Amino acid sequence: MLDIYGNGISLTEKMLDFLWTRETVTLNNIANDDTPGFKSQYITFEEEMKKRLSEASAASHSPRQAVAQAIDSSRLSVHTTRSETTRLDGNNVDMDQEQIQLVRTAYEYQYMLSSLNNGINRLKSVARTF
Repeated sequence: MLDIYGNGISLTEKMLDFLWTRETVTLNNIANDDTPGFKSQYITFEEEMKKRLSEASAASHSPRQAVAQAIDSSRLSVHTTRSETTRLDGNNVDMDQEQIQLVRTAYEYQYMLSSLNNGINRLKSVARTF
């Protein structure tokens, strides 16, 4: 089925993994809102994924295989925010920003699941016609 759908399923799977990790990091930040000295964390993956996919799609030998390798090799990065201290106890968790990030991530995750389900439903519909 992966050959029929191309790289869409693997890309969606990778994005869901990244979004799940982002949600976990955000929830950890929220849970440590009252921990003195705690520094918030965040993850990045969008720019690396975009760069790898752009390079892979330009590959002249086998763009489809290159895109598959780019998806598989993409990694996320966890960063700690050290420069911002908003409270006297050294904790820099901004609850407003964390809650916005949590909602944003939930919407993105839901969108990716919906996209995956729609793609699979299209394949089922085509398969029924045979």
